[in-house]
Amino acid sequence: MALRHSYTLFAPLYDPLIERVSEALRAENLEPLQQLSGKRVLLMGIGSGLDIPHLPPGNNYTGIDITPAMLQRAQQRAAGRDDIELHEGDVMAMPYADESFDVVVMHLILAVVPEPERALAEAARVLRPGGTLLILDKFLQPGAVAPLRRLINLISRHIATRTDVVFEEVLASSPQLQLQSDTPALAGGWFRRIRLSKPL
Repeated sequence: MALRHSYTLFAPLYDPLIERVSEALRAENLEPLQQLSGKRVLLMGIGSGLDIPHLPPGNNYTGIDITPAMLQRAQQRAAGRDDIELHEGDVMAMPYADESFDVVVMHLILAVVPEPERALAEAARVLRPGGTLLILDKFLQPGAVAPLRRLINLISRHIATRTDVVFEEVLASSPQLQLQSDTPALAGGWFRRIRLSKPL
């Protein structure tokens, strides 16, 4: 089942399942935006817009997602704000110009898309030199056997999310990005908050 179709079915259930668990993590990972003003910020895989309440005013936000049903919910959350644009599109092939965003946010998307390397490469492409990439997601540690997570992945990757992504392997495909911080966030470090930069 294509992710677009599965997330269309999941849309009514996504917020009740994810919002409470991820709210504090989202707010904490988006904290660096509080110190910015007048910047262009891209939210890749914005989904139902759970990040929107944590976006401070003063910047220009763009959200992209492949699922119209999720974008409808994001549009409701963005109601009354003129600083947020929402677009339907694939994060592995985005319609944005090179080096057009100061900050890129990837919350719970790298471990969802079929090819996380392509998604991260797209993030690097549209990020301006000197820009920041904020990631929140679940990743296997390098060398981890994790038989249960890998077994679950045989099914889950086709309907919702991957459970076998090793971030270090994904990052190796985008050498222009530099690791700034990597912090365990949840579930014994399975979920991590990662901050990357694109040097000048």
